[in-house]
Amino acid sequence: MSDIVPTTERVPPAEKARLFPPAPGVYLMKDAEGRVIYVGKAKNLLNRASHYFTNAASEYARTADLVKLIFDIEFVPADSEVDALLMEARLVKDIQPRFNVELKDNKTFPYLQIRVREEFPRVEFTRTPRTRGVRLYGPFTSAKSLRAAIQVLQRVFQFRTCGLDIKSANEQWRWFRPCILHSIHQCTAPCNFRVSREDYRKQIRRLFMVLEGKKERLIEDLAAAMTEASAKLEFEKAARLRDEITALKSLGLRGDVDKDVQPEVFHIEPRKGSIGLRKVLALSETPRTIEGIDIAHLDGQDKVGSLVSFIDGLPFKPNYRRYKIKSVAGNDDFASVREVVSRRFRNALAGEEEQIFPDILLIDGGKGQLNAAREVFRMLGKEPPCLISLAKQEEEIYRPGEAEPLRLSRHSAALRLLQYVRDEAHRFAQHYHHLLRKKKYQE
Repeated sequence: MSDIVPTTERVPPAEKARLFPPAPGVYLMKDAEGRVIYVGKAKNLLNRASHYFTNAASEYARTADLVKLIFDIEFVPADSEVDALLMEARLVKDIQPRFNVELKDNKTFPYLQIRVREEFPRVEFTRTPRTRGVRLYGPFTSAKSLRAAIQVLQRVFQFRTCGLDIKSANEQWRWFRPCILHSIHQCTAPCNFRVSREDYRKQIRRLFMVLEGKKERLIEDLAAAMTEASAKLEFEKAARLRDEITALKSLGLRGDVDKDVQPEVFHIEPRKGSIGLRKVLALSETPRTIEGIDIAHLDGQDKVGSLVSFIDGLPFKPNYRRYKIKSVAGNDDFASVREVVSRRFRNALAGEEEQIFPDILLIDGGKGQLNAAREVFRMLGKEPPCLISLAKQEEEIYRPGEAEPLRLSRHSAALRLLQYVRDEAHRFAQHYHHLLRKKKYQE
């Protein structure tokens, strides 16, 4: 059975907010019934959350009604301000808090998409990215900044942004009239074959370098041009160059395509994923139940484990469990996995769980974590269910007795379903870990 955290005397939210770290993250405000009524992001959690408990906030029209209902407040730390913004958006869409007006709609964060399989790859701003034949960057936190950055990059690298289907085998393109972007030197006009396929791809390769972090030289050149324009009293030109530098710097304000997946954009198809798992794992039947296990701690302190349950590819939260690690000293993930698996299935075999074994048991980690889970079933004298682990770095699937991991396409529905389970287990473990840390700080 999962551990029940002992209740402590309630700490007023204003006091809890003063214990928040001066770091990026997301804060969640709750009413007296435990419902989340507002989710916000912060570059500095301490400053931002504490502000709601000032006289100014209680009198300000936009926050006065919210402040009256705040009964509790929690936070979830983030690695950066960008991560906090993306996390805020995800939580608002999932929870739909009463006082969050923005981010509730179906609008998603945009991407910069390059269609690399085309002879003359086009560069696009999109909220509905393709899953094949493209190189994606994003999601970006500001649509306006991304559009501005694309305009700057187009002036420098002269790539096309049009929707034309240009093929070098079609001679008719030789008589096509290029658009005005060619006349103002913002496109090399592959639509009229004024640039060779090879030279155009060199333009795109240079663009890749800037998008993948090597933009310092370009920014230095623009800064030098801005300084020169200012010295010549060409203030309009200097202001334009300043804005271009700002736009290029905004390219770093983005998430990671694989890590910060937006479900509204990359739809996870539960049934297709389940059928795919039956095939790739050579199961006799399509799996209906999947459980995921993860471990969370900070340098070996406040170790916790989580267990999430999915039925037919969707989360089944009544079966979620959380465990405070009791028997492991120090930073030993393998031993922690053994404890969680043991407690989960020892209880099941004792008749304390209605569902004894899931169809698939997924462990977050690599070979070591997988072997740790396998040892538990040996000790219990029971044959495990389909037991696998999923390693984060390369998204490789490890199976007992197999020397080489299973590598699936990043677009595979089966892999996306496993990632969904793994990420949900990670989120649930991290949430419990943060709860324990906050309780310790308040004691």
